[in-house]
Amino acid sequence: MAKFDDHPFIAIWETTQACDLVCQHCRACAKPARDPSELDTAEGKRVLDSLAAAHVPLVILTGGDPAKRPDLLELVAHGRSRGLIMGLTPSATPLVTPTLIGELAQAGLARLAVSVDAPGAAIHDAFRGVAGSFDMSLRILRDAKAAGIGTQINTSIHAKNIHILKEMAAVVRDAGCLLWSVFFVVPTGRAGLSMMPSPSAVESALEELAAIAEHEPFAVKTTAAPHYRRVLAEKKRASGVAAEHGTHGKQGVRVNDGRGFLFVTHRGEVFPSGFLPIPCGNVRERDVIEIYRTSPVFLELRDAERLQGKCGACEYKQLCGGSRARAYAVSGALHDWDGLCAYVPPGYEAEFERDQRQREEQLGRVQLAVVNG
Repeated sequence: MAKFDDHPFIAIWETTQACDLVCQHCRACAKPARDPSELDTAEGKRVLDSLAAAHVPLVILTGGDPAKRPDLLELVAHGRSRGLIMGLTPSATPLVTPTLIGELAQAGLARLAVSVDAPGAAIHDAFRGVAGSFDMSLRILRDAKAAGIGTQINTSIHAKNIHILKEMAAVVRDAGCLLWSVFFVVPTGRAGLSMMPSPSAVESALEELAAIAEHEPFAVKTTAAPHYRRVLAEKKRASGVAAEHGTHGKQGVRVNDGRGFLFVTHRGEVFPSGFLPIPCGNVRERDVIEIYRTSPVFLELRDAERLQGKCGACEYKQLCGGSRARAYAVSGALHDWDGLCAYVPPGYEAEFERDQRQREEQLGRVQLAVVNG
């Protein structure tokens, strides 16, 4: 059995899509009110039980804003009682009070992550759509650390903020976080194609992240940029050393959409990831782990030999695999090449020029259709 065929390394449950922020890139297109068809407490506990029975190492409760759910503490405590390592990604709003954070610590929460997308309030607050969000994020991190909960910062990288990595690293360091999780935008939900940076800018950013990871006290991981692993591998081959941050402890572990990863929506649908919204089953009808093990989409995503274009030709495809979510969002093809990777495999240059022309023509047609309504 191949690695991650039996169970994922990490499972994310979108407990609700309700949120009081108005983020420009929101995958969930969240709104303030809760959906009455959300998984209820009993259904959520059954999902947690299934994940625990399959020995899934890490479960993250996300949203929307999970602090919108009155049963949040009960869900965290239940997961912890079943032996799960429980993480939480609340929105930076007044709902996350010092009292709630203390109660989450008592319930057994292991990790709390909040989003910080710029080193100062002006840009961050504009991106998140609510004044005071930046200061609230830092306050939540301080309270969580004081309560004994491990903390991390999530940063969404897009065309307008990709240049601020060094400044953001200082924010992560000053906050005393254990991990910096860097998300490279996928054009889904509210995020459009115009938010994507250039492949060359992403390559420079990944090299910068690798350098940051070598000397900072916190770990660095990427989401929707698995080619970070290729950058680390190249760095290690060139110098003999490289930080192996961001790959869940081992540089050779390829966690990707549907491979070592699953996402449960607020209504119980199971996706390969939150950025790859292909319904593969529903936990109200089938066990979540059975869906992960047997869904044709998940099985395809765990087979690197299905990759196409330069991702299929790449010697790093077993290590990286490209962002399947971005490939699908841009071209509609699950196994297409990842448009934010600048690397071209040796000997594939001519074929890539052809692929690039086809992609540009396709994107031009999509943009024209949007303009014409």
